[in-house]
Amino acid sequence: MSGARATGRLTRRDLLRATVGTAVGVAAAVAPPRGSRILSAWADSTGDSSPTVVVQWNNAALQAIRDTKPGPPMVARALAIVHTCIYDAWTAYHPVALPTRPNGIKVRANRSHANKTCTISFAAYRALVDLFPAETALFNSVMAGLGYNPADTSTDPDAPTGIGNLCAQAVIDFRRADGADQLNGYADTTGYPGAFADYPAAPLPVNTPVAINDPNHWQPLAVSNGQGGFVIQTYSGPQWGLVTPFALTSGSQFRPALGPETTPFGPGTTPAPGYVAQAQQILAYSAGLTDTQKVIAEYWKDGPHSELPPGHWCLIAQFVSARDRHGLDDDVLLFFMVSNAVLDAGIAAWDAKRFYNSVRPITAIHYLYQGQLVSAWGGPCLGTRAIRGETWQPYQPATVVTPPFPEYVSGHSAFSAAAAEVLKRSTGSDAYGASFTVPAGSSSVEPCTPASAVTLSWATFSAAADEAGLSRRYGGIHFPEGDLAGRAMGRQVGAQVWDKARTYINGAAGAGS
Repeated sequence: MSGARATGRLTRRDLLRATVGTAVGVAAAVAPPRGSRILSAWADSTGDSSPTVVVQWNNAALQAIRDTKPGPPMVARALAIVHTCIYDAWTAYHPVALPTRPNGIKVRANRSHANKTCTISFAAYRALVDLFPAETALFNSVMAGLGYNPADTSTDPDAPTGIGNLCAQAVIDFRRADGADQLNGYADTTGYPGAFADYPAAPLPVNTPVAINDPNHWQPLAVSNGQGGFVIQTYSGPQWGLVTPFALTSGSQFRPALGPETTPFGPGTTPAPGYVAQAQQILAYSAGLTDTQKVIAEYWKDGPHSELPPGHWCLIAQFVSARDRHGLDDDVLLFFMVSNAVLDAGIAAWDAKRFYNSVRPITAIHYLYQGQLVSAWGGPCLGTRAIRGETWQPYQPATVVTPPFPEYVSGHSAFSAAAAEVLKRSTGSDAYGASFTVPAGSSSVEPCTPASAVTLSWATFSAAADEAGLSRRYGGIHFPEGDLAGRAMGRQVGAQVWDKARTYINGAAGAGS
């Protein structure tokens, strides 16, 4: 074992908890035969069973995400940038694979594991510092653990450090102009309306729509600030459908032709049957929630350790890495594809969200059932009760309630289906074989749940992705249409990302195409 690999473990306690076993709660997993893995053609056989440097940098990225709490599509973009920088740097040591961005680096003759590890680490470090400058101390500690000097800014194309720095900068420069507006805090660049009604100056009931002046379209909520007051939601990422994708022709490529069923709002208007039916189904879920359904809602809410859905699927990729005994090269390719799948899924989902600008369940239910009694979850540890429709709350923590962007389509469903599609194709099998046990009384929503330990298990990646989508219905965040359309979109995105990534890996694409 090389010195870098032997001493290169992350040193922060929170970072260590993201190791594969605890992150996805693996109870049992059976590795498929090595020869069945599509990636095995590029295996880097070092004989070392410790996590590869790719997994270590993935953990660093996930911890930065937990610390800084960007929105879901921003998380997906960050992970894609880090793993694309890693991949582009790795191509300098492969005779066929092409980088995604032109960088002037020639294929190196010395393809030692040590050289690849060094180059990859500098590329990952440069990307992460650019994305999360407030987390530089964390990234410095990772570099120190690996035995590298983060102050080495060499641009020598013949040195491993210089190759990493040059490859990362090419990707960073490209992504700074991709429409995300990273350097301005991902601010809206499209002029999405900032006000839906005259917000009252007096305190509002927290976790309620500000004003339902259009029950067909997304309304911001007055949400708890956790300190006894409230803040008004603002749309997170209304410009995201215009961000440059990895493989899609545009953010709208897989936009559903038909949006959610709605009806124009006005005096005397009768809501469309489908609008009412979906609200009723969410109420039915709410009234009948079992402990297992509540656990599903919470487990998939933002990942096991708050790394959000794109980060959660990169944790699942870490499980695959350990299960299938990946070498360095395998991990470079796997994370390159999974991270770009969630990038493009976020772009596609946010395009549909902006285009249809659709209402969330909390707004629809408050609108339809104002002044009426409904049977639903009554609040933490209160069980099912008859409550007034305008007081209904989804099964979510009080500081979350409903995310700050429109409903259709579900981002969870799109992220999960896209990642699952890539994992299935990459490993040559849909077999997943992981489980997660939630202890009794560990809920962040209500301390009485679950009454006894609940174990979730997934035989396949597809089953896990479907459960992630369904979890949003249990949690009262999404309608069935938004979930199912997001799943279909995600599968299309994953297939296209897989095809595009292979053109780079197999040397069939021009750099920067």
